[in-house]
Amino acid sequence: MRVPPFKSPIFRQLLEFKSNTYTYILACHKTGEAAIIDPVVDTVSRDVQICRDLNLKLLYGINTHVHADHVTGTHKLKSAFPSMQSVLCSKSGGEADKYVSEGDVIKVGGLKLEVRETPGHTNGCVSYVEHFLKAVFTGDALLNRACGRTDFQQGNPSTLYDSVHNKIFSLPDDYLIYVGHNYDGIMQTTVWEEKTLNPRLTKSKEEFVLFMKDMKLQYPKQIDVAVPANMKDGKGHE
Repeated sequence: MRVPPFKSPIFRQLLEFKSNTYTYILACHKTGEAAIIDPVVDTVSRDVQICRDLNLKLLYGINTHVHADHVTGTHKLKSAFPSMQSVLCSKSGGEADKYVSEGDVIKVGGLKLEVRETPGHTNGCVSYVEHFLKAVFTGDALLNRACGRTDFQQGNPSTLYDSVHNKIFSLPDDYLIYVGHNYDGIMQTTVWEEKTLNPRLTKSKEEFVLFMKDMKLQYPKQIDVAVPANMKDGKGHE
């Protein structure tokens, strides 16, 4: 397979504007093998075109959890990449071709995505660490100066606090954090920044739990469509 003459891994950070969801494409520059993290059904054609432009072989479509704010694009992606496998945490309760749990590694050419279970937003939330890139993809568990909500879908603020502190803040300070959503244009942050500056997660655990329980958040606009669809890997929304 002919791949671009890059000397470092291929990486793309992409945005779906309706739900402000970040999608990530990671690929090995030597083999052209690729994975996509948190694809959205509405932007599958864009993602397919990028993979084709770069002659990538898409092996995995990874969902960090069962999303409530958009329908995943993993099932639709299989129309363009029939051998691609959808990936979910084994504790998610949703359909997928491949299930992962704590300590598993997804290999994409020379890249290795280490699975760290980070529940609290949902039971099936996982973060993926790629140590060569010094990067962690946190989904909705940890956001830029914020975190995922804990008032639905098995949400538990105490669990989320432990997940972030034990599984993400334990990484080296200079690791880049790539989140699942952003609403103010900030594309990435670092472990040090969030350990030091995150207004929620720098609180004590007791303060954090009270803060999250007192939040008065609007009912997610797409949840009634998104969750049932995502429990079935996005089937029926091609």
